[in-house]
Amino acid sequence: MHVLLTGGSGYVGSFVTPALAAAGHAVTHLALRPPATGAWIAWDLAAPPPPLPPADALVHLAFDHAPGRYRGGEAGDPEGFLRRNRDGSLALLAAAAGARVVFLSSRAVYGDARRGETLSETDPLAPDSLYGAMKADVEAAVFARGGSALRATGVYGRPPGATMHKWSDLFADYRAGRPIASRAATEIHGDDIASAVLSLLAAPDPAGPWNASDLLLDRTDLLAAVAARTGSPHPPPPRAPGPPPGIMATDRLRALGWRPGGPARLEAFLRREFPASE
Repeated sequence: MHVLLTGGSGYVGSFVTPALAAAGHAVTHLALRPPATGAWIAWDLAAPPPPLPPADALVHLAFDHAPGRYRGGEAGDPEGFLRRNRDGSLALLAAAAGARVVFLSSRAVYGDARRGETLSETDPLAPDSLYGAMKADVEAAVFARGGSALRATGVYGRPPGATMHKWSDLFADYRAGRPIASRAATEIHGDDIASAVLSLLAAPDPAGPWNASDLLLDRTDLLAAVAARTGSPHPPPPRAPGPPPGIMATDRLRALGWRPGGPARLEAFLRREFPASE
């Protein structure tokens, strides 16, 4: 399959790019700069898309935001944020009219009001952030052409070749004894997102939304596991108060044969980050 890929060098893309190659797909990167390997077409979310070659699929991962911020990623420029991410995505969809679409959406389309509840793909959307509303707008355009949207929760893991990951600063602060805020969140490993993308590309009828989530993780438990591996004397923060965040049901994706790594994958990640000899 010939796949047009945006965001291939980003955090999630760094998991998806090698997975596409390993599965035998021919990838053309749409990006500002050429990738280390592979075909490339210069493309910018903020500019009209260039003429695109025929392709079997478009995997759209690109997202322009303030560094380290998804919700709140507009950083004081909501108009520019929507122009790049919403309008730029809609223009890209029109330019890739013949390709099957897999769009990386977000759990944020559900909003955060339904704490302690199960969130399914048939539930009404209630985004409470500009980020979530933008993702919902692009989803609507994707669904109108029979495409699929992968509603991902927080993604953890160290991408191949990377020196940092989403919890690098958290782990460093904890081991240094700095204050850590209590928090509970749903998480999924980047390899499981890549596996979900491959599942949707292989599915005979992948139209519509697909929840992608794995673990409900409290920082108390995460940092207790770090302490167990490193011998850190610092206590983890208290458990997050109140009901946990809503948890996305993943039955639809699992029906395709997809299975996330669960606690074993988290343990393997921590084992690589903190070898027993440390």
